[in-house]
Amino acid sequence: MASLPLTALVTVLSLLLYFVLTINVGRARAKYGVPVPQMSGDPNFERVVRVQQNTLEQLILFLPLLWIFSLYVSPLIGAILGGIWIVGRILYAWGYYQAAEKRGPGFAIASLSAMVLLGWSLVQLLVMTVTTAW
Repeated sequence: MASLPLTALVTVLSLLLYFVLTINVGRARAKYGVPVPQMSGDPNFERVVRVQQNTLEQLILFLPLLWIFSLYVSPLIGAILGGIWIVGRILYAWGYYQAAEKRGPGFAIASLSAMVLLGWSLVQLLVMTVTTAW
């Protein structure tokens, strides 16, 4: 339990990242002249919106996995994997802002981190369920 503050810190940092990405959408609206509520226009604006929307979609998977992993497997390893996820999402955004083709490495890093959180959590919970049922 002593390492759960690290999990909480990773949670706050992931939400801070999302907040910054949301601000970037507003900045891109002004820069590329895309009025609210319009969601399309300049391709540069659309990439900024996709980064923000895709990160929101990924947060729905990432945050519960981060906490389940941290509570049932290891808070320290969970925080490390969560930090890797954040780095991956930053690289994803940075690459995607430049060109859609450059988003791959960041997507791969974040996805791999989420898959490890998912797989390891699932195995741990299955083992716990089976051993307590006997």
